[in-house]
Amino acid sequence: MKRWLPVAVALLLALLPLAAGEYFVNLGSQVLIAVVFASSLNLLAGYGGLTSLGHASFLGISAYVSAWLGLKLGLGHAVTAPAALLVTTAAGMVFGWIALRASGLGFLMLTLALSQIVWGLGYRFVSVTNGDNGLSGLTRPHPFGWNLDASSNFYWFALVVTCACLWAMKRLVESPFGASLRGTREQPRRMEALGFHVWAIRWTTFVAASFFGAVAGLLYVYFHKYIHPSVMSVSVSAEALLSVIAGGPGTVYGPALGALVVVLLKNYASAFVERWNLMLGLVFIFIVVFMPGGLAAGLPWLRRRAPQDVVPAPAGAQRLPSPEAERPAGEGA
Repeated sequence: MKRWLPVAVALLLALLPLAAGEYFVNLGSQVLIAVVFASSLNLLAGYGGLTSLGHASFLGISAYVSAWLGLKLGLGHAVTAPAALLVTTAAGMVFGWIALRASGLGFLMLTLALSQIVWGLGYRFVSVTNGDNGLSGLTRPHPFGWNLDASSNFYWFALVVTCACLWAMKRLVESPFGASLRGTREQPRRMEALGFHVWAIRWTTFVAASFFGAVAGLLYVYFHKYIHPSVMSVSVSAEALLSVIAGGPGTVYGPALGALVVVLLKNYASAFVERWNLMLGLVFIFIVVFMPGGLAAGLPWLRRRAPQDVVPAPAGAQRLPSPEAERPAGEGA
């Protein structure tokens, strides 16, 4: 029953366009885009222990490549989408090679510096990005003749893509590679001593996170039909990081809950409160104080599912050592 719960939730979400108006359907699409984006950052920050403030760069690069190829060269979405994913993943390879020269605060500052470079180019490289005016007049794809201009159709499309991304990331973190990634987060020196290439594991994760961030970028530009350099700002990366922390870093579905909270507060609180960021900060403080492990660990019905769906807590959390961990090296079972 527990194994089928995510499927049941996905099926329930698929019924939203049949029971809600267009406003809520579009809001649901925004939540799904934020879920993919936050979950991609969770690979780095949650499972790898690598806090990044430059993840919005991949969302922006993907969106701009797709928009520019479509507007300037007149290419179809069947070409622009794979090209955007390829270019963004290649950028992730380069950025990861640079940023992973350091760890901890150094890694954070390098990702921030790289994102500021990309953000600045978005404003200054006018011939490609159209500067502060952004790129407009974009279109949505029609996969298999499916008209995504209809809000309900786009919502279902985004839901399918989101479920596929979450499934792929779940398989990744629950694989032997995912176990080695968590090992590099907890005990990097011990992993090195055991023969694991810590840098290569982290770099591969960085590239994977950039790929899923590129998927979120495509969904973003398809939804808005417009792209502006502000999408690559630090605040966008910070919102994704806030979603990860609030939902539960190092959990499969925690960032999805965090993204839901952030998007709802942005859309609802901003309509009633001028400084909605203050309310977002208060909610974040409440979660950190009363739910240190995030919503995924703090909500009772998710806590009961922890053995299957929640990965061990991030570095720094208190835990009891297992008998296997305490056994001296070389001692038999």
